[in-house]
Amino acid sequence: MKKLAIFDLDGTLLNTIKDLGEAVNYALDRNGFHTHSIASYPFFVGNGVKRLIERALPEDGRKNSTIVKNMLTDFKQFYNEHNTDKTTPYDGIPQLLDQLNEMGVQLAVASNKYQQATHKIINHFFPHINWVAIAGQQDGIPIKPDPSIIFMILAQTRVAKQDTIYIGDSGIDMDTARRACVDSIGVSWGFRPVKELKEYNANVIVNRPQDIIPIVENGIPL
Repeated sequence: MKKLAIFDLDGTLLNTIKDLGEAVNYALDRNGFHTHSIASYPFFVGNGVKRLIERALPEDGRKNSTIVKNMLTDFKQFYNEHNTDKTTPYDGIPQLLDQLNEMGVQLAVASNKYQQATHKIINHFFPHINWVAIAGQQDGIPIKPDPSIIFMILAQTRVAKQDTIYIGDSGIDMDTARRACVDSIGVSWGFRPVKELKEYNANVIVNRPQDIIPIVENGIPL
């Protein structure tokens, strides 16, 4: 049985897209740019807030460091106040986390969302879960798909790579797991298509949170 399950946040544990999109649209409007439909935002997220802002801006805006800086300030001001307004756990996720806790599996989060928001959101929606690590984007630590955040959690928990599973919804997540040399589970309910998970060599893809349990218990099916 796996001893440690590390989860991505956005698109894996929680559907955060409405709050993210509204925060970026607020910043775009404040800085004189056209906003986007919320349906556009699943294709913008995944590489941290700065890249989210750059993708939402027109080309001339994303090349201007002052504009990007101002957008980041406005985004965080809005998002810090509203990041739980419309965010919801995916169906079955609370039950999955409860069951894994009861099984004695250590649980952690590894996200490209900045640390302040990651910590707040996880503790807001899952306050009863015994998290061994809640790791968001932090100064001095490269964002995923660099595996540094995974190595940091492994060092903190003292769990071996072969006893660890990483769960996420994007190619970035699958690439992170591959670079860290840990098994990966791709989830089909998130922001990115299953095709992307396959292209980035997810070890297995699941359609329901409950399908993660037997993989944690028995390992990646052959």
